[in-house]
Amino acid sequence: MSDQDAARAALREKQGAGARYDADAAPHDDLLLARRGTAFFARKLNELGDDDLSGASARDGWTRRHLIAHVAYHARALAHVVEGVRIDAPVPMYPSAAARDGEIALGATLPAQALRHLFDHAVKHLDVEWRDLPDAGWGASVTLMDGGVVPVSDLPRLRAVEVWQGALDLDNGARIVDLPVMLRPHK
Repeated sequence: MSDQDAARAALREKQGAGARYDADAAPHDDLLLARRGTAFFARKLNELGDDDLSGASARDGWTRRHLIAHVAYHARALAHVVEGVRIDAPVPMYPSAAARDGEIALGATLPAQALRHLFDHAVKHLDVEWRDLPDAGWGASVTLMDGGVVPVSDLPRLRAVEVWQGALDLDNGARIVDLPVMLRPHK
């Protein structure tokens, strides 16, 4: 048993039977990467004042509001996909690219506090769905918006890439060296 597994077992013992945890089959390292990326994105978002949200992001044609809405709705889409696997009622990540783009455009018009709450709620929903997914669910396949089929176990890594890159694209001080080594661009 690794030190990390031993620590996880000790924590479960300490917290008791009522606590809920990620399934044993869950990709724990990728979940940690996604959760740390979410915390980093949240920190960079919280460093911005409400007026700063309307500033340009590092993504062409998008304000920070668009980027925040995208990162939030991406979490919501993944949460719905994972929930669909959990309840055996598969759903698409997005109904269409146009629907996704419209959702982002509308989200970008939300008042600053509502946009921040959208992000907070969406990431909590995704984390709950990941935590509640049983072992068998992590091996299920889902279809991404681009038509690609991947196992659910790949979704935390996809989310990690999205939130870490999103933190950079907020364009308010995050640097490539802030990213975990495995997510940095290769030279």
